[in-house]
Amino acid sequence: MEGTGAVAEPELTSVLETPSGKGQGDENFPVGSWLIRRDLRPHVHAFYRFARQADDIADNSGLSPEDKLRRLDRMAAVLDGAPDGDAPAAAAMRASLAATGTTAQHCHDLLHAFRLDATKLRYRDWDDLMMYCRYSASPVGRQVLDLHGESRDTWRHSDPLCDALQVLNHLQDCGVDFGALNRVYLPEADLAAYGSRVADLATARASPGLRSVIDRLLDRTEALIDSARRLPVVVQSTGLRRETGVIVTLAERLARRLRRGDPLAARVKLSRGDFAMALLLGAWRGRRWGQG
Repeated sequence: MEGTGAVAEPELTSVLETPSGKGQGDENFPVGSWLIRRDLRPHVHAFYRFARQADDIADNSGLSPEDKLRRLDRMAAVLDGAPDGDAPAAAAMRASLAATGTTAQHCHDLLHAFRLDATKLRYRDWDDLMMYCRYSASPVGRQVLDLHGESRDTWRHSDPLCDALQVLNHLQDCGVDFGALNRVYLPEADLAAYGSRVADLATARASPGLRSVIDRLLDRTEALIDSARRLPVVVQSTGLRRETGVIVTLAERLARRLRRGDPLAARVKLSRGDFAMALLLGAWRGRRWGQG
């Protein structure tokens, strides 16, 4: 019938989603933990699954950039109401948005970042990297805050926290990202300033120049964490206040580990002890700060 016919969807050469096997346990921060409201946890998990599936597409070395973009565009279309038989994570996210009344913009912002991952291999300087984080990291905190009905004034503390976690993850995986995907998030301007080269990322240990680049990025990241320390103060929800306290503490501890460790020699990561201490200290900080 005129005006009501379904628009033909582009055929994909294989299943849309390409799961890597990574999950919530691989992250540096809790995802929808028991600290937050029980009724909101499934929606946080739906958002995480949506982001995870899109990230896996962007990081799949077996796909061409063009195929990655087609798949990510398909996820966006399903998010916005297209037939959803081939994109379960996007369909579940669409249902979550309908149930909670939250905006789809944060999801679309993430997809923008993953499109960059599919096509962009280098970053000029810190500002260029922060613009990427605006789409790859900040939307995560914004989504969780919106789900809790928090004021958007909280974003000025949440954005730095999410961006800091993103940079810390880039530093953890700098050698792997280069080796597997030829993708380098360390800014070219910093590499040049310290006499380092992209090829240094293929070595078994960080060169003195590369070590200086890592330390410079940690300086900037710790400044972001400093801006984020007020997040538990301004969050109203008790559980989320405690969870943000935990996450701030985890960011602090991971930054310290990266100061001492060499991400090329071995992956620098948080220990079970770090998570345990962050839970105790972060939850206490969140409660205390919220009552101050």
